[in-house]
Amino acid sequence: LISAMSDMKLAPHPSLKGGVPVVVAILDGFGENKVKDKYNAVHTANTPCVDGLRAVSNRFRTLQAHGPAVGLPSMDDMGNSEVGHNALGAGKIYAQGAKLVDINLESGQIFKDDGWQYVKSSFAENTIHFIGLLSDGGVHSRCNQLHQMVQQAAKDGAKKIRCHVLTDGRDVPDNSGERFISELEEMLSKLEGCDAKIASGGGRMVVTMDRYEADWGIVEKGWRAHVLGDAPTKKTSAMEAYKALKEGDVSDQNIGPFVVVDGDGKPVGPIED
Repeated sequence: LISAMSDMKLAPHPSLKGGVPVVVAILDGFGENKVKDKYNAVHTANTPCVDGLRAVSNRFRTLQAHGPAVGLPSMDDMGNSEVGHNALGAGKIYAQGAKLVDINLESGQIFKDDGWQYVKSSFAENTIHFIGLLSDGGVHSRCNQLHQMVQQAAKDGAKKIRCHVLTDGRDVPDNSGERFISELEEMLSKLEGCDAKIASGGGRMVVTMDRYEADWGIVEKGWRAHVLGDAPTKKTSAMEAYKALKEGDVSDQNIGPFVVVDGDGKPVGPIED
């Protein structure tokens, strides 16, 4: 091993001088875009150092930091801090996050694993709950993966499925929550032999996800909505709740908690032991 390590020496660079400092600066959120207009923050910013480097051909290169180049499923999947940390740390391309789930869904391995088999044994007599960010952003979640798992649960004998959804508006365009809720509601309605509904939800920055500050108040809102079926907004469908909470041009990420109730006002999907 020591001998092998001693051979791990990089060849001299053909043009850069040796023995001088090399700085690796990670500029989170800084990127090149072929569209050079007023909406391109990097283009319009005052960046004399970068401009100077860019002006010398052998001092400036661009690298792809999204999609398959960093182990994500497609060119539509954008890079982010976590993806960058993993790609830089590994020093090579490997399947990350959503790609790993895609591989396991495509092969069916996820449904053979011990975790799925463990909960599968309870499908027929209990409610199966799914909770997560509802969007196709691919950063923290992707809704097609939720669809596939819900559909497989129904095939595996689940009689009652409840989804608790967090609207996005950060990794995807704001106001796109309406489409994601509509698509999920439509898919759930088509499951045969299974009572499947959206039971509760809220915006990612104010309900459940608690992105920054270890804020129990955010977690508590989710606990009350998802587990207890208790929230200020109670409607007979997730879409109705979403539209009510969006009044006043509220961002998807900031809509308050909601609970879906039946005709008698009873929550359709609290999480019970």
